Amino acid sequence: METSSITSHKIIRVSGHDAEELDDQLAVEEPLEIQIAFQSGGRKERKSISVTMRTPGNDHELAAGFLFTEGIIHSRSQIAGIANTPLDENRVIVTFSDSFEPKLGSLERNFYTTSSCGVCGKASIDAIKTRSVYANAQENWFLEKGLLYPLTDQITRHQNTFETTGGLHASALFDISGQFLMLREDVGRHNALDKLIGAALLADQLPLGKHILLLSGRASFELIQKAAMAGIQIVAAIGAPSSLAVQLAEESGITLIGFLKKDKFNIYTGHHRIL
Repeated sequence: METSSITSHKIIRVSGHDAEELDDQLAVEEPLEIQIAFQSGGRKERKSISVTMRTPGNDHELAAGFLFTEGIIHSRSQIAGIANTPLDENRVIVTFSDSFEPKLGSLERNFYTTSSCGVCGKASIDAIKTRSVYANAQENWFLEKGLLYPLTDQITRHQNTFETTGGLHASALFDISGQFLMLREDVGRHNALDKLIGAALLADQLPLGKHILLLSGRASFELIQKAAMAGIQIVAAIGAPSSLAVQLAEESGITLIGFLKKDKFNIYTGHHRIL
């Protein structure tokens, strides 16, 4: 059973010259160790591949999404099962199918990630420009600009834990008509997106070419890299994109929108898709 994503803590709230003691709600942050189990040379191998600081919840999706967006696995069929280890809800084992052996020698990073950084430990920029299996699956479809304006209200409506704590990032998925499909939250923006992509992977819904990804904060490099891995072609962020995010979106053929509000937004790349 997964632990709660919210915990209570007594605080002193100061307002002017007055102070009062009350309970405040905090977003939980705990480590999750992701292990993989696979066949190698006729022997069963088990390896710890990552420790990430995350908000408990949707851990199986997080593990699957992380392995996919990092290029360790390429399809749902390569996963035989996902389970928490006995007596430890902060450790998940992903068992690969017998026919699949991961190429771990090509990994060039120590997979320790904090809640604020999804690429900590990367050896080089080249190492994180992971090649998407959907890189050549570009589709020519267009989006009427008016469909984007209501999305900010929808993400607020569905971001339950943020409403309580104010401390979580969210990634939300919409179809091309602007219909809300799903949302995942986490203290780490990269974890929220891995949970979302992991959910789509486990439901055999990849690639997400004809979908809109909405980010509750800024659009950073690692989020665009993960979106590209899932075949997403339109990414909208409520906050600002970074220069490297814009560069990668351009290279990946992604339409990148920033500063999305109820009545305006900026298009940084792929403006041809927005009518």
